[in-house]
Amino acid sequence: MKKRWNYKEAGNPSTVEGLMNSLGIDRILANLLAQRGIETYEQAKKFFRPALEDLYDPFLMKGMQEAVARIEKAIAAGEKILVYGDYDVDGTTAVALVYSFLRKYVNSVATYIPDRYSEGYGISYTGIDFAIEQGYSLVIALDCGIKAVEKVEYAQQKGVDFIICDHHLPGDSIPKAAAVLDPKQPDCNYPFKELSGCGVGFKLMQGFCQVKGISPLELYPLLDLVAVSIASDIVPVIDENRILTHFGLKQLNNSPSRGLKAIIKLAGIEKHTIAIDDIVFRIGPRINAAGRMESGNSAVDLLCAKDDSVAFEMGSVVNSCNNDRKFVDRSITHEALRLIATNPELQNKKTTVLFNPEWHKGVVGIVASRLIETYYRPTVVLTESNGLATGSARSVPGFDLYQAVEACSDLLENFGGHMYAAGLTMKVENVPEFIERFDRFVSERIKPEMLVPQIDIDAKLNFGDIDDKFYRILKQFQPFGPGNMSPVFVTDNVYDTGDSRLVGNERDHLKLSLIQEDNPKVFQGIAFQMGQHYKKIQKGSPFSVCYSISENSYRGITSIQLRVKDIQYLDELLDEYNDSYGSLSESASE
Repeated sequence: MKKRWNYKEAGNPSTVEGLMNSLGIDRILANLLAQRGIETYEQAKKFFRPALEDLYDPFLMKGMQEAVARIEKAIAAGEKILVYGDYDVDGTTAVALVYSFLRKYVNSVATYIPDRYSEGYGISYTGIDFAIEQGYSLVIALDCGIKAVEKVEYAQQKGVDFIICDHHLPGDSIPKAAAVLDPKQPDCNYPFKELSGCGVGFKLMQGFCQVKGISPLELYPLLDLVAVSIASDIVPVIDENRILTHFGLKQLNNSPSRGLKAIIKLAGIEKHTIAIDDIVFRIGPRINAAGRMESGNSAVDLLCAKDDSVAFEMGSVVNSCNNDRKFVDRSITHEALRLIATNPELQNKKTTVLFNPEWHKGVVGIVASRLIETYYRPTVVLTESNGLATGSARSVPGFDLYQAVEACSDLLENFGGHMYAAGLTMKVENVPEFIERFDRFVSERIKPEMLVPQIDIDAKLNFGDIDDKFYRILKQFQPFGPGNMSPVFVTDNVYDTGDSRLVGNERDHLKLSLIQEDNPKVFQGIAFQMGQHYKKIQKGSPFSVCYSISENSYRGITSIQLRVKDIQYLDELLDEYNDSYGSLSESASE
């Protein structure tokens, strides 16, 4: 798939100059900081040296006073507390964090994860009835509940109070719970709006510690769970999230919880430094798989395990779920791709909406994301569950998917999400009209350039600029994530040294050995799914390479490696120019 290269606007020259002088760094690194909104030495110091002391006061969050007071009341009265959360990574890590901390101070506390298939997302009547039957008079709902107005009212009528801890956008009405914590709710003056669901749970426990005089050192060992939630839920890794992720990664590498330690071992990544990518691609999917294939309770049992044998046993269950998930989602993805490939009408649309009642509900979100890799456009994948069409939607950068789903809300039984991902449920008979209206809404608003994958490029770079000092400072830009992505560079006039080769089981990846014109440095690179470039670079054609800089460890030796995102050839760019504007000779003669 052809990609569009978008060069970011350079930082303000005077700001860049000031950062160069005050920090003693080169222009490229100073520009990277300026592009990220860092303008002063003090801001740079906070960026490079996150501190737990800079976490915001939890009582700046609307509802915190009431939430902590309600927990105190429950403890004093000997009430039973139920910690309730969604079945995905953010929800299960949130439940694990709050439960693991509260069980030290509460006589009777338990967890509850709704069943994806029989109960669906969020607070369910089944879950409330469970609380009633088992005598739980306080439910702490995590990563869900901000739209559960009627269900919270039902619970109150039955003598069950709720504390809502959510981070999703609220609806027109806020549930009348004992307390509602959501930085996105109206009139909440909390300085940072982009916490994960687990992050909101952490703030609740932080507030609890402050009131009870408990040292925060008792709470900080659970930051590994917060880091996993932030990386997996794809919230911005800026501001308070940067601090939480920084120290969460330290915890994950130095002294992870027994459950996370088991996952790290089962994923085969125990021998190297765990980074955000390891959470996104290795740890998070395993935790998620439990709720997708069986029950999110397995993930919570794993994350709350008190001894290594239980952790490894539950880790094996979760790992097995992940293997099943991979097989199912690949099968459905292949089937979905065949459906589109054999239907010209589907191919030519600006959206993909597919419905198959036989598809596995637990993987439709993954399938939607995979379809975007081939057909780059807003995508909805639906299946049937409990007599309703239900599924997940995914978007492309720049297009607000939530608005498109919301525009069809009269057809929906339930929906929720954000700009780039949403979940939705409707009557099966509404599917055809939904497909038509969703496509019309998107087609009328999406810009043509949004339908072409875009690579945002921070700067042009010569291979000679990449030395040990440059990379040492670049590493301190971590942790990377939305809002602070790994910097992307372009180097022109690059050649293959002759040592590049095809790798992978299907020989569809490129292991590159690159040199730049007039520069003796040789850099190794890896280009996944780019085997099609091999023949051309073998011929000695010069090209521009687009990449981020990472490390590769092999047999105890660590070296810089370019993670290649795209390759463009000078002759192809000239052909495109000539096609659009006429040949250079024609232009000159005119």
